[in-house]
Amino acid sequence: MQSETKEKPLRAVVAAVQLSGVSDIEFELSVNELRGLAKTLGYEVVATFTQKRARFDTTAYVGIGKRQEMRLFVDSAPAQDASIEPVAIKKSAKSGAARAKEAAQSAADPDTRRADIILVDHEISPSQARNLEIEAGCEVMDRTMVILEIFHRHARSPAARAQVEIARLGYMGPRLREAAKLAGPKGRQRSGTGGRGAGEAHSELDRQKIRDRIKELQQEIAAMDVERKTQRARRQGRQGLARVALVGYTNAGKSTLMRALTGSEVLVADKLFATLDTTVRALHPDSVPRVLVSDTVGFIKNLPHDLVASFKSTLEEAAEASLLLHVIDASDPGFEGQLAVTDKVLDEIGAQTVPRTHVFNKIDCVGDAHAQSALAEKLRVQYPGCMVLSACRAGDVSKLHASIMEFARRDLIEAEIFLPWSEQNLRGKIFEGFEVVEERADDAGTFFRIRGEADTVNALRKQLTAAS
Repeated sequence: MQSETKEKPLRAVVAAVQLSGVSDIEFELSVNELRGLAKTLGYEVVATFTQKRARFDTTAYVGIGKRQEMRLFVDSAPAQDASIEPVAIKKSAKSGAARAKEAAQSAADPDTRRADIILVDHEISPSQARNLEIEAGCEVMDRTMVILEIFHRHARSPAARAQVEIARLGYMGPRLREAAKLAGPKGRQRSGTGGRGAGEAHSELDRQKIRDRIKELQQEIAAMDVERKTQRARRQGRQGLARVALVGYTNAGKSTLMRALTGSEVLVADKLFATLDTTVRALHPDSVPRVLVSDTVGFIKNLPHDLVASFKSTLEEAAEASLLLHVIDASDPGFEGQLAVTDKVLDEIGAQTVPRTHVFNKIDCVGDAHAQSALAEKLRVQYPGCMVLSACRAGDVSKLHASIMEFARRDLIEAEIFLPWSEQNLRGKIFEGFEVVEERADDAGTFFRIRGEADTVNALRKQLTAAS
């Protein structure tokens, strides 16, 4: 019987520099977040190399000693215990160029090395990435490229895929220019009178293709935006309809909360950026006014600016909502920094004036019952009007549901209308568009005490007056 072979996950090494002014807690949270991003890509993190520096090494991000440690780890036999700290290495007296040449000539064997890729916890230049690859012996991806790769893999709708491609192309453009510089004299040799070198000309051609492709994608997104705005306008034009948007840091539990509030089968996964496309569902059970809930893409520290710009059209769902539910992972010790990141992005998309409720989720993941109670009390004092809950607890979700309905009904009025027996065909419209508080009948017809928007109530009265 033929045995099935499961493909092994790529083994990743995390490299991070702690700059002056960055606290130990902030630094640790950032490194852990990069590990989470690696998990989302399906990588197995086998080692972490950190270094404190006043500034990044201009040659290869981390210092020469740390690069040598990383190379020793990558080259060492996989059978060794990965938990062993790499030994310290004496600095070589050779020049950087000589070391790079030696490293390039003795690249780690892909079949025996202990790591396949190095993930850098900052955005670095192509020259830094290239030098680090040469000296450490395996591929390098910086934080921005990791995030872009996740977005590329998870984008599902045509709009999301186009937005991600624009961001990826915007990231690659400047790197093509620097790559041309790194090509050396051969890439800059002139061919013919007044001509440019083949390498330089080819690089310029690639950049022109990128510019053309970005323009083409922007036109596609513009066309999709027209359709999306038409859909939103259609929803806005419908009477008795409120809109709530779930926003927050990635993996705060927005999709789980979306499923609990709407009963929909949206994707739920313990991964960063599991959701990239905005999903809109009706609050369940049906209510008056009808409430639409939208789940939006999560935010993250140092989210590439091009991605924020690309996803603005998608995030307009939040800017045009009646209420924002800012979902925060209460169990994450760095939630205050995550909250600030989300606030900043919401300001960028023009959503700063939309009414907002802080929803601290995952309280059930915080220690025992006593610890949960103490944290909940602290949060309610620090963030008046907030809600502390777990999306996995039906009772907590019911309280949030009631809070949403209270907000949606804040501007409703109560009125009494009379429906003669001859107009009973309008009963369905009344129950569909209004909350019926009371109903009683006599020989002439039915009296309804209803709750609804003032304009809708007045329109119904006019219709009944015209019919009588």
